[in-house]
Amino acid sequence: MKESITAFLDDNFDLFKEVARFIWEHPELGYNEYQSSNKLIDTLRSFGFEVEENIEGMETAFIAVYDSGQSGPSISFLAEYDALPEIDHACGHNLIGTMSTAAGIALSRVAAETGGKVLVYGTPAEETGGAKVHLTDKGYFDRADAALMCHPYKAFERSGSSMAMEALQFDFKGKSAHAAASPHEGINALDAVISLFNNVNALRQQVTPDVRIHGVITKGGTVPNVIPDQTQAKFYVRASTVEQLPELVRRVKDCAAGAAMGSGCEWEASHYELGYANLLTNESMSDAFTKNLVSLGIPLEEIETGNDHGSLDLGNVSQVIPAIHPYIKITDAFHNLHTREFCTAANSEKGYDGMLIGAKSLALTGYDLLTNPDLLKAVKEEFENREKRT
Repeated sequence: MKESITAFLDDNFDLFKEVARFIWEHPELGYNEYQSSNKLIDTLRSFGFEVEENIEGMETAFIAVYDSGQSGPSISFLAEYDALPEIDHACGHNLIGTMSTAAGIALSRVAAETGGKVLVYGTPAEETGGAKVHLTDKGYFDRADAALMCHPYKAFERSGSSMAMEALQFDFKGKSAHAAASPHEGINALDAVISLFNNVNALRQQVTPDVRIHGVITKGGTVPNVIPDQTQAKFYVRASTVEQLPELVRRVKDCAAGAAMGSGCEWEASHYELGYANLLTNESMSDAFTKNLVSLGIPLEEIETGNDHGSLDLGNVSQVIPAIHPYIKITDAFHNLHTREFCTAANSEKGYDGMLIGAKSLALTGYDLLTNPDLLKAVKEEFENREKRT
C-alpha cells in the first residue's frame, strides 16, 4: 500500500503544486489567511474530508477529518499558511500547508485498509499569533495520537528541538517637558527604555549559552526638543526549555524595574504575543520518518542532525502528544529562512519537488503509525517517559 500512497501523490502532483503556488501568489498575514485556508479546505473537501471551520473564533483555523469507519489510531498533519510582512512566503508556509494537506489526503486513500482516522489541522499565524497554542490549550489535539509536519529548508534535517519563548512588552510612563527650556520639569521615559537595554545587555553575560534575549524600541518619542513621556520596547526571551523561562523572565523584568527606578518612570510589563514551549521531538517517530525519507532515495548521509531554528508553536503540541518537525531541502543554494531568496525558492520547481518528497515521507510515516502497533506503542511509551512537561 505504500506504493499506492506515493503513486497517488505523483499522479496528483500538478494539483498540489497548483495549490502551493496559489498560496504563494496570495500571501496573507496571520489570522488573515482567508484565501489560503479556503484553498486548502476546498481541496480537502474534494477528497471526502469533513471540515470544521472557525475554530475557537479563529476564522482561518480548521480541522479536517477523514474517518475510515473502522477502529484505529488518529494521525494528524499540521498545516501552516501564513506569510511574513514585506517578504511574503519567505518561510515556505505555502509548501508546509500543502505538504500536510497532500499527506493527509494520500493517507486517507488507504484508510479503508488501515482503519483509523486522518486529521489535517489548519493552524494560522505560526509567525506571530501561535494558533497551535490556542488549540493545545483548548484540548483539540487530544483527538489525535500523533502530530506530524515538515518544514522546507536549505538541507535535509531530522526533527530536532526548538526554544521556549515568551514575548514581553515594556511600557514606561514619564512626564513631558521642553528639552531645552525646562528639562528639569520632565521625567524622561526614553532614558528608561535605554537603561532597560543596557541592563539586559549586562544580564546576557550572566545567563547560560542557550539563552537568547533580543528586542526593539517600538516607541521612543517624536521630536528631540520634547522629553518623551511614553516609550515602549518589545522583547523575545528564549531558553532551551519552558522550565527555564519563569526565572529568566523574572530577571528581565527586574531589568525593567531598575530602569524605571533610575529614571523615575512608572512601568508595566505585558505579553504582546503568546509564549511557545520547546519542541520535544519523538525520536521513535522521527526515526520512522527518516527511514521513509531514505526509502525515497535521499542518502542517509545527507540528512543532518536536527538543529534549533528558533521557536515554534508546535512546541506546545509536542508537550501533549508525540510530534515531529523535520526539514526538507528545497534549494541547492545557502538561502536562509526569512529572506527574499528563500521566498523565491518556495515557488521554484526545486521547491515543489521538495514539497512532494516531504508529503510522501509524512504520508508513509502516518501509514506506519496506522499499521504497525509496535511502532505506535514505542512512540507512546517514549512520550509518556519524557520528564519535561509544561
